[in-house]
Amino acid sequence: MLSFSGGCINAGGFLATGKFVSHVTGFATLFGVDVASNQIENALSILSVPLFFLLGAFAAGLLIDRPLHQGRTPHVDWVMGLSALCLFLAAGGGEMLWFGKFSGVVGLEETYALLAVVCLASGLQNGAITSSSGRSVRTTHLTGLTTDLGLGLARALTFDLKKSLSQKEARANFLRIGSILSFVFGSAVGAWVFLAMGYKGFLLPALISVYAAWHGRKAKVVPRDLPLP
Repeated sequence: MLSFSGGCINAGGFLATGKFVSHVTGFATLFGVDVASNQIENALSILSVPLFFLLGAFAAGLLIDRPLHQGRTPHVDWVMGLSALCLFLAAGGGEMLWFGKFSGVVGLEETYALLAVVCLASGLQNGAITSSSGRSVRTTHLTGLTTDLGLGLARALTFDLKKSLSQKEARANFLRIGSILSFVFGSAVGAWVFLAMGYKGFLLPALISVYAAWHGRKAKVVPRDLPLP
């Protein structure tokens, strides 16, 4: 569900701003293009946007990863609740024209606040699932997942794994395939929703984040001690 949500967010961000918002790679590329075009002010502005993704991941680390390694209760519900709040803000603020007209043909100045809010939501979500899955799952981009899937398929086909290891690898590969397909499906559904509803499309991933926060609340237990990575 969170991979589906990541696809929705990325589609909505692209349709609203003309930029992919759930991963950092595109912003680094845009920075290089703006520098080469001698648009230094614009380059510095675009480079600052991923800092909000970093801030979201940092907050997730403090609220989930750190407590896990200290043997305390992780706050997945808080992190996903904050992500939902950011997405509700994107939907509500967009409807109140805080971010200008819903269109990809707008300048950075008009869309900066929206980019910041959506990148923060993506960083929170990605940090939450990365921490709680032991760094084995990403939901807001596909590069790492695709790499892990390629390596996993090679291990499954090449090595004579023990039965327990083989089952574990197969399960991981199915999870990776499912996450990739969910992201793609979420992108398609999200694009349809955003084209029909504009900024209100952010309500769909916001509600998924609320659902994840609710499950995080239900699952709150004191974990066993984990070794530091």
